[in-house]
Amino acid sequence: MTESITLQAAHIHYEDVGDGVAAADGPAFVFLHYWGGSSRTWRHVIRLLAPAARCIAVDLRGWGASRPLDGRYDMEAMAGDVLALVQHLGVKRYVLVGHSMGGKVAQLVARGNPAGLAGVVLVAPSPPGGMPVPVEVRAGMLASYQSAEGVAQALGILAHRPLADADRQQVIADTLGGADRAKSYWTEAGMTADIGDIAGIAVPVRIVVGDHDQVERADVLKPLYAGLLPAAQFQVLEGVGHLSPLEAPEAVVRCCADLLHAAWRSGHTNSI
Repeated sequence: MTESITLQAAHIHYEDVGDGVAAADGPAFVFLHYWGGSSRTWRHVIRLLAPAARCIAVDLRGWGASRPLDGRYDMEAMAGDVLALVQHLGVKRYVLVGHSMGGKVAQLVARGNPAGLAGVVLVAPSPPGGMPVPVEVRAGMLASYQSAEGVAQALGILAHRPLADADRQQVIADTLGGADRAKSYWTEAGMTADIGDIAGIAVPVRIVVGDHDQVERADVLKPLYAGLLPAAQFQVLEGVGHLSPLEAPEAVVRCCADLLHAAWRSGHTNSI
């Protein structure tokens, strides 16, 4: 089911499908996409997961069909939208699944330990302390998102193997369809921003990274998160680049399901 709602600060588009869609107490997965993506980034994951769980995929503000009403494109605003949407939908228990930029937003949401949050899956996440990326590299990233040819070239870095043509065309369309300020915010401020300490996240966390990811490298993230979240499980996906929701949806689904089962068995859900 494709829906749009107008919140206090943004018009948000989302997909809400799967078993339990009519049951407000879940369980539910809430999916947050990468810089350049949309709710469609998760379509293969949702197709596999929806028979067993409610799946809510969000267009973050400035991407897909979502647009801010207050002119903001920062992560704090995106995190506020996610919390407002969860509350609007009456979701009682949920797992956040964030990819890359969406992973950083998920960490920002989770560090506040909101009511009903049961777990977090971070897929090739942008780290909370920011990425020390040179200005010229960030400028090149932004420039590549201005044309179909540029996005196609970027895919050579983002994906380890060529995507199916439909997925490739989707990535190009989603990237070019993003708002200019949403694109520039991430390269100018978002990717280098420090969102603060995440050590207080009180629910199970699983971190998933492809062994061929050239954006968020496994050998960098593993020791980083071992220090930040020592109880988190870290998994490396073989033969996968940065776009694991498109490259290896089955593996992402297994990670989501394992996290959900672990959270429910242990009774980890923030109090409502």
